[in-house]
Amino acid sequence: MPLATPATAEPIYRVRDLRRSFGDLVVLNGVSFDLSAGESLVILGRSGSGKTVLLRQMNGLDKPNSGSIQFHGEEITGLSEQQLFTLRRRVAMLFQGGALFDSMTVYENVAFPLRQHTKRSEAQVAERVHAELARVGLRQIDDQMPAALSGGMKKRVALARSLILDPEVLLFDEPTSGLDPVTSATIARLMRDVQTELQVSSMVVTHDIALARHVGDRVAYLSAGRFRFLGTWEEAKGTDDPEFADFLAGREETTHAA
Repeated sequence: MPLATPATAEPIYRVRDLRRSFGDLVVLNGVSFDLSAGESLVILGRSGSGKTVLLRQMNGLDKPNSGSIQFHGEEITGLSEQQLFTLRRRVAMLFQGGALFDSMTVYENVAFPLRQHTKRSEAQVAERVHAELARVGLRQIDDQMPAALSGGMKKRVALARSLILDPEVLLFDEPTSGLDPVTSATIARLMRDVQTELQVSSMVVTHDIALARHVGDRVAYLSAGRFRFLGTWEEAKGTDDPEFADFLAGREETTHAA
């Protein structure tokens, strides 16, 4: 069954009462939200709060115990791997480490999705690969291997590869993890430029408050398996949730009632 054609009146994603446990460990405990076209939603939370698990639900890399995830109005939680293959062409995920193929050059890494999923000629592939590498500020590094790249360059190559099939949604898992502040700022600018220029939607899991403020239209705070806050940055300024306020301010851990 093919995925539904986009409908502008509907959000891209509609998530309702999502629950995921691993044995006795409850990770997601009734998460609900919408993601609109062209929107960037940032998911904040402490380590181990379930942010990455939530992100992996969005393209079927992990499945919930219960709840609903609709992509353009179609339920995806019950899709087979073959049906998820179609979804994953439209929803690209950037993993924390970049997930580049170590045995492939930069060019081969970025070209890989085009060669796997399209019938473009090598000349067309080359034109597109070089355009996406230029978009992320990388030129003339076709023959370099991932091991020779800095952490920031690996993230940019991974971003170029994620854009090569013109996805509707980008899922970012800790995109500035392990990077220095200057490189983190460069990645944040690229993420925002891509969203503005291409009008893709994005979900961004991060601990980086500066990145979150730069790229997020809305912010959610995940704790104890649920969103303690979901709203705009303007609304976040006036939050009355003490745990979320402490997280934003970087204050020392205190005990708060749920």
